[in-house]
Amino acid sequence: MPLTEASALAERMSWVKESPSSRVADRVRAFQAAGRTVLPLTIGEPDFDTPDHVKDAAIAAIRAGETKYTSANGTPALRRAIVSRLLRKTGQSYADGEICLGGGAKQLIFLAFLATLDEGDEVVVPAPYWVSYPDMVALNGGRPVVVEAGAAEGYKITPDRLRRAIGPRTKWLVLNSPNNPTGAVYSAEELAALADVLRAHPHVSVLCDEIYDEINYGAHAVPSMVTVAPDLREQVFLVNGVSKAYAMTGWRIGYAAGSARLCSALGTLQSQSSSCPSSVSQAAAVAALDGGRDFIDRTVGIYRKRRDLLVSGLAAVEGLRPAVPEGGIYVWTDTSALMGATTPSGAVLASDTDLAEHLLDTSGVVVITGDSYGCPGHFRASFALSEDVIREAVAGIAHSISLLRR
Repeated sequence: MPLTEASALAERMSWVKESPSSRVADRVRAFQAAGRTVLPLTIGEPDFDTPDHVKDAAIAAIRAGETKYTSANGTPALRRAIVSRLLRKTGQSYADGEICLGGGAKQLIFLAFLATLDEGDEVVVPAPYWVSYPDMVALNGGRPVVVEAGAAEGYKITPDRLRRAIGPRTKWLVLNSPNNPTGAVYSAEELAALADVLRAHPHVSVLCDEIYDEINYGAHAVPSMVTVAPDLREQVFLVNGVSKAYAMTGWRIGYAAGSARLCSALGTLQSQSSSCPSSVSQAAAVAALDGGRDFIDRTVGIYRKRRDLLVSGLAAVEGLRPAVPEGGIYVWTDTSALMGATTPSGAVLASDTDLAEHLLDTSGVVVITGDSYGCPGHFRASFALSEDVIREAVAGIAHSISLLRR
């Protein structure tokens, strides 16, 4: 039935796009429902189960009747756990009023843009970027200013490019470290150089998306902007959550730290939208944040082996150039050398989408294309999968590419 005039959708719905990750996941499910074997290297969440002590805390909360509304900004117990975690990680002591809670880090990013962007305000977004940043900016009236951060720069924005991108309407710089999709991590020195630029532009805030900071393969902890440049603390909004580090994607708890004024605004917005985060999930998140590092250390060790397996396998395929991720659960691979190749059916690969279709049709392997991340000529492959599945997928990719004529 066509929409009546009274129920017509808002104009913004004519240009906002569904998340590419969600779209690909739906396609995988459709192929599986049709009986086709697929090897989805698209998984955007840990394949481990939530730790038992976290689940036990949730069950205890349910039995204790902790199933009612909480404050829009969550429980004092969870805010205390977040303050303690941030002190350990950043060396910065945050007050209770400088902590925000939400239904996942994604919601907090959206609310931060909603609270701060007026029509035409600009947000600097380095590409490759997480798929939702530009649409979140645009949905809230802003204009994403996409700045290329290519392989030559280690897929990280440089101070010079940041300086050129900032204008009088710039409200935010988005920094995602470790980065999704590339796995790139900004060093303390690189953050310090960006901080030097930001000091000259006090009207620009920095949204630091650190959701993958515990999945880190370096010798040192992932540095944070507030540690490197504590004088910019009022300009920095740290966003994190329990989804990736503790395999709690479905529990939907995110947290953030920033100025008391911004956190108060986000609490107001949440009170008018989702009311509050889940009370039971909050109890589980307290157990996760206060429960030590055993689970993180064990799973990161497993991820490291999977990462090395996938990187070495892709690097052995002619025409693919994978980057070694320093953090996160994805391998970012340059496929530009394969553009112009011809499939057995005579089709010419003119884009990374064509290559992804060829992989799916000939080997059942599913990847997410680089254009989804603002960087065509690449694909993202997840290693949040068993080693056997990774080996099978790499063999499938190698077979598919061997069929091409170049």
